[in-house]
Amino acid sequence: MPHAWKFYRMGGLDQVALANGQDLAALGALDQKLWVALSCPTKGLEMDRRTLDLLDLDKDGRVRASEILAAIEWCRPRLRDLGALIPAGDALPLTAIDHGTPEGQALLGAARQILAHRGSKDAQELTCVDVADVSHVFDGTPFNGDGIVPPDAATDPAIGQIIADAIACEGGLVDRSGKLGIDRTRLGTFWTSLTAYADWYRQGAVEGVLAIGKDTGAGYEAVKAVRVKVEDYFNRCRIAAFDPRAGVIVNRAESELVALAAKDLSSPGEDLRTLPLAHVEVGAPLPLLERTNPAWSGALTTLHRTAIVPVFGPQKTHLTPAEWEQIQPRFAAYEAWTAAKQGASVEPLGFARVEALLASGARPAIEALLAQDEALAADANAVADAVRLLHYRRDLFTLVKNFVSFHDFYDMGTHAVFQAGTLYLDSRSCDLCVRVDDPAAHSTLASLSRMYIAYCECRRPGGETMKIAACFTQGDSDYLMVGRNGVFYDRAGIDWDATIVKLVENPISIRQAFFAPYKKFLRIIEEQVQRFAAAKEKESDARMAAAAASATTGEHAPKVAPTAAVDVGKMVGIIAALGVGVGAIGALFGGFVSGFMNLQPWWAKPVALSGVVLAISGPSMLLAWLKLRQRTLGPVLEANGWAINGRVRVNTLLGAALTDLKTLPPGSTRSLDDPFEDKAARRRRRIGWMAALLLGAAVFAARHFHRWPFGR
Repeated sequence: MPHAWKFYRMGGLDQVALANGQDLAALGALDQKLWVALSCPTKGLEMDRRTLDLLDLDKDGRVRASEILAAIEWCRPRLRDLGALIPAGDALPLTAIDHGTPEGQALLGAARQILAHRGSKDAQELTCVDVADVSHVFDGTPFNGDGIVPPDAATDPAIGQIIADAIACEGGLVDRSGKLGIDRTRLGTFWTSLTAYADWYRQGAVEGVLAIGKDTGAGYEAVKAVRVKVEDYFNRCRIAAFDPRAGVIVNRAESELVALAAKDLSSPGEDLRTLPLAHVEVGAPLPLLERTNPAWSGALTTLHRTAIVPVFGPQKTHLTPAEWEQIQPRFAAYEAWTAAKQGASVEPLGFARVEALLASGARPAIEALLAQDEALAADANAVADAVRLLHYRRDLFTLVKNFVSFHDFYDMGTHAVFQAGTLYLDSRSCDLCVRVDDPAAHSTLASLSRMYIAYCECRRPGGETMKIAACFTQGDSDYLMVGRNGVFYDRAGIDWDATIVKLVENPISIRQAFFAPYKKFLRIIEEQVQRFAAAKEKESDARMAAAAASATTGEHAPKVAPTAAVDVGKMVGIIAALGVGVGAIGALFGGFVSGFMNLQPWWAKPVALSGVVLAISGPSMLLAWLKLRQRTLGPVLEANGWAINGRVRVNTLLGAALTDLKTLPPGSTRSLDDPFEDKAARRRRRIGWMAALLLGAAVFAARHFHRWPFGR
């Protein structure tokens, strides 16, 4: 039988109710067209980032519907009932784990291992605190199922030393207990290198490449170290013999020696190393022990001890070109043999140790240790599963309620995962605040939400910053402007200094639209008055400046051009035209007043006034109503990377709940006696209102009783 789903209507949107484990188990069969969202980003949400990373199987920075379903399927063989995920919580009872499946058995073993490590061996539940750090769960355990064995895993010290040698030669891996060890791959590489090195070394001994015995290697290295400089010296001697003029030049210029003498010569530098090995003379042999370049004296001494003495004896302290040519071929075979070296990584152990390791037969013993460790792989890997399950226990159902449906968004008692906190600004608190990275890029799409959005940059005293988009859904926008400051409280209750940096303007409320025409009319009057006053002030300042200049310089102010004679006829025409205009306006106004007063019955007058008000405010209110009914949350979230499947409306009632206006607390008292109030202005206002009421009463009495209150 198909699963019987229950839907509820909220915010004009049909949303599925997820109330038990059967609902979660059947979620894969629910048509995804009925899901509110199909994907969300792994950042910018008020949820543990580690949980989101565990859900993000392909590591693309997004959690998709398929990954939500995969997480539920992963939980199915490990829990007795998926209802254990409902409601979300920080603890998982061990009795909720299904020990009848292999996955459940491994998970239960891992849970008990974690609790034992935490010193809570008899605990009956596993908490998020228990799995916050499982890196030390296997401390002190030589076998932990990761396929890596450290040296102390062996009870035989000799085997442990061989593992240590392998780590030194091939490098080690860190196992779950934090120790260095080797795995099967490195063990195989180590043994291959041992065999290759032993074969290569024996080949050299058999073929007689050690021309001067065991010191052949040292002699070869000494010859190799000075080969280029010795060739350079003898070639310079040949050039000096070829042309006597070159005798001074090949010893380098005197200016170079002068520059060298001016430097610090406490240690041989590169400048000294570039000079010849010794003073160049025609036919002169190369001295090895005295009168040599200080930068090369050590290398020449080593050459003499390791290569010259074994061939020519200790009395040979100078080297001729012919003797140099005899020395080099002695090391040619050794050089070729060295170039073909195999298993160089184990060379530091020495050939004797390599032979001993190969003869020890220790490899099977180490492989047995690896097999013993690998046998625990299932239980050890289940530790990671325990971490995953505890994160799912705490956060998966919360995400589902904000993914498949938007239950938490429409529940005024909680916050959705995308709501970052509350912004207090302009005597209001805004609960619909989302994190953003780039306000300019976000506003391009978010403007389609038809909501009034204030982008704020939030700062902490330590220099930490973040940006939010706050949606104002109640009140007006008269005092919302770039640069205004407020305070933002994040979900943890930490306060941030918030400053508006960008606005996306849209109607906020019908009330704002009602007063908008009158406020606009008043602003126009204020602007005209300010413009007129500024012009008069400028004219006055110009006259004062001219008078001041005349007083300080002693010059007479320029004479004002004589005013042209007044054209009486023209003036009369202008006055007549003005009179006609004023009369027409007065007649029009009088007609309106007379018509208004003649309205019958009495209730027609309030209806007429309402009609006038509606004619003025109606277009603005109609436009605002059309935009307010189109307000939707989708573009605000989609600009952050969400894929919203349904139309998440923000109607007037929901908007009033998302933005709170200031109100006095219940039971408060209020005194209207303001010591700083302008009492004279208050009296003038009261007199004006009383005069208007008296005039209205008089007009009403005259029209209805055909007499004024104080006579005909």
